[in-house]
Amino acid sequence: MSTPTILGIGNAIVDVFAQADDSFLDLMGIEKGIMQLVERERGETLYGAMEDRRQAPGGSVANTIAGLGILGLDTAFIGRVRDDALGRFYAESMEAGGTRFANPPVEGGELPTSRSMIFVSPDGERSMNTYLGISAELGPDDVADEVAGQAGILFLEGYLYDKPKGKQAFERAAGLTQKGGGMAGIALSDPFCADRHRADFQRLVRDLDFVIGNEHEWESLYECRLDEALTRAATDGKLVICTRSGADVVLIRGEERVVVPVRKVTPVDATGAGDLFAAGFLYGLATGRDLETAGRMGCVAAAEVISHFGARPEADLKELFAQAGLL
Repeated sequence: MSTPTILGIGNAIVDVFAQADDSFLDLMGIEKGIMQLVERERGETLYGAMEDRRQAPGGSVANTIAGLGILGLDTAFIGRVRDDALGRFYAESMEAGGTRFANPPVEGGELPTSRSMIFVSPDGERSMNTYLGISAELGPDDVADEVAGQAGILFLEGYLYDKPKGKQAFERAAGLTQKGGGMAGIALSDPFCADRHRADFQRLVRDLDFVIGNEHEWESLYECRLDEALTRAATDGKLVICTRSGADVVLIRGEERVVVPVRKVTPVDATGAGDLFAAGFLYGLATGRDLETAGRMGCVAAAEVISHFGARPEADLKELFAQAGLL
């Protein structure tokens, strides 16, 4: 079966991990168990303080696209990294995982490659300190006509709307993909992101081909309870997907409404659950599965990624799909 090229656009962030006990967190002034944005000087201080660092390419939509590349689909990712050690690592790692990194690392950029310093406590808690760096400078010039215009499915990261240049890149890519006959969709990314960009995101629900969000993001977007929010979204949108943190997933397309049960799993690390749900769902969409099957694929992929540390799959997702009777 011929499958479309799936293109993602989002923040290209290197996840850098190190073990740290509570006394170290206190010493460095790190608030345990949360994600916070940090400035360059603070980021460099924390990076230098990490012992026995290990690193992996990250970023929400990048994790989704990487999962699809691992599944064997034709994938590409547009992100912005500098031509420094971390930037080259990021680009090479994406390519090695089966995803084309569409733009080369930027030579001579003023800002370094984005990184998230993740301190893992003995109890498994993660304290994330993210410096956005050059990733936040992604703009319309990073979106080539031939890349976005030939995408069969485009998946966009809501966080891009936080910067004017990112918003322009987002709008340009969506227009090129849809003009070329492809589908364009968005991850709402975060309840606060939905709140910051409410009018734009409500318009995108109408204009794009699919929107994926969790229950808190949908409630924030429409400022009402979930049932009403999904009713409004379904009236406006073409395909609406709602995940609910261990509860049933809801997928709505026109008059079709599918509820997919979720097998509850105690997470080892919940990082990446939404990203890999999107990967499984988009795999089903790209390969012509019905909504229920695509939703179940998303749930299988999400369950796999929360069973271990790290935001990218370690098991063979296709084998897991087959075991679940989905292939």
